[in-house]
Amino acid sequence: MSAEDIGAVERANASFYRCFAARDMVAMDELWARGREVTCIHPGWPLLVGREAVIGSWRTILEGGGAPDTIRCLRPVVQIAGDAAWVLCTEDLGAGSLIATNVYVREGQAWRMVHHQAGPTPHGAEAEDVGGEGGDALH
Repeated sequence: MSAEDIGAVERANASFYRCFAARDMVAMDELWARGREVTCIHPGWPLLVGREAVIGSWRTILEGGGAPDTIRCLRPVVQIAGDAAWVLCTEDLGAGSLIATNVYVREGQAWRMVHHQAGPTPHGAEAEDVGGEGGDALH
């Protein structure tokens, strides 16, 4: 796990939350992998498999008024194994929090998302440090 790869995954993850917060569907589409199968589990939704289903779900959320008013990634923990990486974090929605896993693969020189899953976290868990490294919100 090189510092360069960790930084690149952190930047990809920050990009995900920036396009989510900005409701930027073009950037969201660009972030997701094209050469690998993608999957997503939104809170309360069934498993979505395939790029068409996943990108369609983001279009519904971002353009249909289902996106939260604010979203920030708190205390991201990055892990890398070869050409795969995952980020575990708390999503701060202002009025509440979710726990999330974002999975990325290397496509060429870029890290692209292949899976996002977010779900409820126990009340108060958002204040806990999830990995010893801690960290501030990504912007």
